[in-house]
Amino acid sequence: MANKFAVIGLGQFGTSIARTLASRGAEVMAIDINLDKVENIKDEVAYAVSLDSTDIKALRAQNVQEMDAVVVAIGENFEGLLLTTVLLLELNVNRLIARAANKQQYMILEKMGVNEILSPEETVGRTVAETLLHPNWQSYLSLPDDYEIVELKAPGRIVNESVGNLGLREKFNLNLITIKRVYEEERNGEKVKVEHIIGVPKKETVIYETDIIILLGKEKDVNRFEEVNK
Repeated sequence: MANKFAVIGLGQFGTSIARTLASRGAEVMAIDINLDKVENIKDEVAYAVSLDSTDIKALRAQNVQEMDAVVVAIGENFEGLLLTTVLLLELNVNRLIARAANKQQYMILEKMGVNEILSPEETVGRTVAETLLHPNWQSYLSLPDDYEIVELKAPGRIVNESVGNLGLREKFNLNLITIKRVYEEERNGEKVKVEHIIGVPKKETVIYETDIIILLGKEKDVNRFEEVNK
């Protein structure tokens, strides 16, 4: 049975969540007070409903309390987000995830008892800053205890070396999760470049110049690995 989710607020952020969930096979109810936004996504989700999410009767009529999770992705109208969140808490939804645009909103939602709070602007801001500071980083994910997952262009000195010769754990306290590699394939009679993941790399796997390596470790260790091998 497919997971059931409701996404309330169909701005760019909420729409992206709804579309991604639906594309992964989830049963999604997309909700917004703006009919145009609802019309824009109705063919991509199981249900698209235009309603006022600050009306508890309207929410109850759609059985949002029976969803596996409800995401409140309202962006510009914080009062509407708060009222919607209060009603969802009152309805005792199974799982509630709410969006906070800044630290003040985060603190308010936290005080209300919301355990899962998203701060997309802050997350994107940190990602942009890190990629500016580290030009060879394709992306990164911050984890607790100063750990992070980094997608990194293969430094010059490791090209044509095997994974087993890199000494990632022994020398740098890093773990290689996987490698992104570009292959040339023929599609519809044309040769195109397609990116694939090399599952779990083996010791004998050789690093190519165009590879993107995905590492798990602390920033200082990733930086040291880059510096030694550039």
